[in-house]
Amino acid sequence: MISLNAVVSKDMELDLKGAAEQLAEALRLQDCRIVFAESCTAGLVSATLARVPGVSKWHCGSAVVYRETTKTAWLAIPPEMIAKHGAVSAEVAQLMAAGVLQFTPEADISAAITGHLGPDAPAELDGVVFIALARREESSVVFSAVERVKLNSSDRMDRQHEAALAVLENSIKSIS
Repeated sequence: MISLNAVVSKDMELDLKGAAEQLAEALRLQDCRIVFAESCTAGLVSATLARVPGVSKWHCGSAVVYRETTKTAWLAIPPEMIAKHGAVSAEVAQLMAAGVLQFTPEADISAAITGHLGPDAPAELDGVVFIALARREESSVVFSAVERVKLNSSDRMDRQHEAALAVLENSIKSIS
């Protein structure tokens, strides 16, 4: 017997696959390379995109920066910014996008995500993610968007898939 959660998760997997294929095509058409900084998705965005055959020409990789100290060490996010705004904030998401782009010179754009998937999230941030997109223009980084997304699901795994889908969809929009 298949549980309802298994059906929902299967649908989300199909949505992720389709979005990854669309992103790969957009990257190809624009001849644009992308890199990710992932916290709550723990590499799911990158792993999903990497399933698309031939995407290695446009997919630079992902920094999985799940913990605050890793965000600081790998992406040069000042600890005082995390202390002031919290690791789950628009400000930290922007710094993640800028940091991963700075440390990946071959990438043209970046997408970053940070969020609370539960359990034990503060009530006002439970199921909330922040997605930041950045683009390299000449010698500077330009932010194209920061979005606060409230996830619909209450299941942690479904939330992670929903968050990864939001990153892929926002990345497609930023390129197209």
